[in-house]
Amino acid sequence: QVQLVESGGGLVQAGGSLRLSCAASGRTFSSYAMGWFRQAPGKEREFVAAISGSGAGKFYGDSVKGRFTISRDNAKNTVYLQMNNLKPEDTAVFYCASDNDPWPSRTSRGYDYWGQGTQVTVSS
Repeated sequence: QVQLVESGGGLVQAGGSLRLSCAASGRTFSSYAMGWFRQAPGKEREFVAAISGSGAGKFYGDSVKGRFTISRDNAKNTVYLQMNNLKPEDTAVFYCASDNDPWPSRTSRGYDYWGQGTQVTVSS
């Protein structure tokens, strides 16, 4: 059974930084792309970032380009999301997800396992 457990969320002031982690278990981690999505109250789930199984391919949503960085450590079965220069509009529940392919999707349909989410709140 695949399990994804996010951590690292919290409350931060605008301009601050947070690093999210997602620990995976239950499948060969390096064989699958990983992604981060977020959902704010009353809004649809939004693609944030994704990384290929090898880590060579990385993709970002337009709203986070230049501020967020996705990375993975296949030896630790963990994917990270470094978030810098946070803005109040980044406030959301952030979810990590495991793709069903080594090359990442940029839509939620490509992901077959999801974590429980971690809250990120950015105050102005």
